[in-house]
Amino acid sequence: MNEEDKRVKNQTTLGDAIDKLMRAYGWDGKMKEIDVLSKWEEMMGRAVFLRTKNIYIRNRILHLEIDSSVMREELLYGKSIIIQRVNETAGAEIITDVWFS
Repeated sequence: MNEEDKRVKNQTTLGDAIDKLMRAYGWDGKMKEIDVLSKWEEMMGRAVFLRTKNIYIRNRILHLEIDSSVMREELLYGKSIIIQRVNETAGAEIITDVWFS
């Protein structure tokens, strides 16, 4: 086996190398979180999106700051649906609870 054949055998695509790097540093979960947060309007609709003043994920908890007490109450009753939608969009269980402020 010559040197070129050895290199071809050991080659990895750039995408695979990036995926390995992200998993090694634990960034793959963070990228899923960022992706989900960027799709908030698509997941929840324009009305919820416009009333959401702050949104972030910390320790597998989705934190939402909603500027309407009425909408906050409605969303509180639909916590399980929010959790389901977020996790389905991420393709993995990235949140286990939702906290409102």
